[in-house]
Amino acid sequence: MQLHNPFLQGLGVELACWSTGEAEFRLALEPRHLNRQGMLHGGLIASLLDAACGYAGLHAGEGEEEVHGVTVMLNIAYLKPARAGTVIARGRVIRSGRSLYFAEASLATEEGELLATAQGTFKQGGGRHAA
Repeated sequence: MQLHNPFLQGLGVELACWSTGEAEFRLALEPRHLNRQGMLHGGLIASLLDAACGYAGLHAGEGEEEVHGVTVMLNIAYLKPARAGTVIARGRVIRSGRSLYFAEASLATEEGELLATAQGTFKQGGGRHAA
């Protein structure tokens, strides 16, 4: 699946699944993803959860124009550190209106160990310059 996001691509993030109301990203951890304590950096965790939530509400069908949006609010709970392996961020829309939608996401190891969760509000719209 093709990811058109220079920031996420530069980190090595892969878009594994994307459909209406859902998105899944995968990241194989490398030393560059870790903080000074050797754990997955909190900012990268936030980016993965933000992307999973955001993309879940921005899916366009085959041949349709890309849909863009921005994060209005994002709350994150950091539950457990990750030091190696692959992490998976899964997001889903829980409610949507005309321009705002609400989504939640989880970050887990391949074995299913929960690392972090997020809930957020997102606004659809804007041109290509919106995130």
